[in-house]
Order: sequence, then C-alpha cells, then structure tokens
Amino acid sequence: MCNSTSLTQKQEKLERHYGAQMSVPLLYEPYYHRAAYSYPNLFIIPQEDPKGIYPASWGFVPESVKSNIMFYRKKHNSWNARSEGVFDIDSSFRKSIRNKRCLVLADGFFEPHYYPGNTKAVPHYCYIPESNGKRKTFVFAGLYSELDDELFSCTILTKEANPFFAEVHNKKKRMPLVLDDTFQNEWLNNFDSDKPIKEIIEHGFSKEDFHSHPVSTDLYKNVETNLPYIIEPVEPPLTLF
Repeated sequence: MCNSTSLTQKQEKLERHYGAQMSVPLLYEPYYHRAAYSYPNLFIIPQEDPKGIYPASWGFVPESVKSNIMFYRKKHNSWNARSEGVFDIDSSFRKSIRNKRCLVLADGFFEPHYYPGNTKAVPHYCYIPESNGKRKTFVFAGLYSELDDELFSCTILTKEANPFFAEVHNKKKRMPLVLDDTFQNEWLNNFDSDKPIKEIIEHGFSKEDFHSHPVSTDLYKNVETNLPYIIEPVEPPLTLF
C-alpha cells in the first residue's frame, strides 16, 4: 500500500521536465507529506491531455457513482489499485485501466517498516537520490476518473514488492508501481488490446536505485507533518532481541 507521498519540486521544474503545463497554477504548492486519508490533491498527467498537469483527489471514485462520492469512499479504500486485479470483470478500475491511465507525480513516498522485536511500524521515506544531494522526480502508474469538468479522482497502482521494497515494506511486501522513464509515455498511449498495458505493469518498474531511511513516527500521529523535518532521517529504534 502507498498512502503517503511527497512532491517538493517547484512548479517550473515540473513543467519543464514533463513538457506539460499546470492546469490550475494557483492550486499547486510543493509538499513534504500528503496522506491519502484526507483525500488530498495529488498532481497527475492524464491520458486525455499529456500536455497538462491536473489536481486529482486521492481516492478513486468511479464515474458511475460520482453523485455520491463520500458514500462510496466510506465503503471502499481506493487510494491504491492492486495491479493483479484491475482487469477483473468486477473491478471498479476496469474501465479506467483501459482508457483513463495517468502519471502521478512525486519525489518520494513513505512505507511502514517493522524492526526486529518491535510491534509498531517506523515509517521509511523512499526516494531516488540525485548526485547533487537532491531527489529525482518520478511518476507512479495511476488511474483516474473525471467526476466533473476537469475534476478528477485518482489511485496509484501497486504490485508485489521487488527484493529492495520487500525489505522496506517488510510486512505486506507491496510497492507502488513507479514507472521507468522509458515507459512513461507508453502508459499514456491508446492501445487496441490489454496486452501492452499488462506488459508495462509486469516489466515497467523503474530501473533507478531507490534509497530509504527511517523518519519521525510523527507521520502516524495527529500532528502537522507537511514540514521539511518529516523526510529527514532519524536513528532507527533499538531492536529488542
């Protein structure tokens, strides 16, 4: 599961890097931590407009139930979509996986890690470091729905963890589908069959080397965490045996 992300890059850098313009510039502010529980806006590049960056409420809502959004969200946890089931006939994501795919912009995300002998999780911040000490922007493979004119909801695809993320997210062993740069444009293509989409899901995870480190457990508390300190490394807890 991926339910906390960061995007600390300036708007101008994002627009230049992705060759896309922010659709509502006044809505964008860099952030250190946004949690899915409050259905915040993430920023997506949708399949229908690869030259635009749009805010999208985190928590997918099918267009067929857009008249009762909160009722749907109370019944369904739709922050993530398990990639193994998105094509199933009863999947809420079945329509979007075929024609409403998106890139979800980020430069980091948080996963729970359990240290030996400790029953409580410690959040780990996961990111791709750059040589200048900063973090690289990347994209999650996402799906979206359009609930009104340019009013979107979105979800992030997840899959079975690779060896690195199985060590980080060491209880459920899942990871978000971070797309390699070579697959980002393909994810937004229109296809005549499901095969190329499934191939991207299977083989499209980033080839970049991710790093992770423990961060403050404030992330799990009811305190303000959209602050620079929340992505800074802390000492890991002592193991109890």
